[in-house]
Amino acid sequence: MEIDKFIRGNILHIKVKPKARETKITGIDGDKVLVDVAAVPEKNKANQEIVKFFKKLTKKEVKIKSGLTSREKTLIIT
Repeated sequence: MEIDKFIRGNILHIKVKPKARETKITGIDGDKVLVDVAAVPEKNKANQEIVKFFKKLTKKEVKIKSGLTSREKTLIIT
C-alpha cells in the first residue's frame, strides 16, 4: 500500500487495533488508515509500536499529535 497517498501535508489519520498478531496496515476506512498493532495498549506500548512502525515505513520522523489514549490517532510525519 502506498502510504504517501494518505498523508495530507504532514498529517496521517489512523485507526488502531491493538493486541494483533503482527503490526501491519490492514485497510482504509474513509480517510483513516487501519492498523493492527502487535502490542498491548498499556504503559504506552502500542503508541511506541505505532511510532516505530511508521518511522520505518516512511523513513521519516513520526510523532503522535492526538489520540494517545484513543484508537483513532493523528500522526505528524516530518
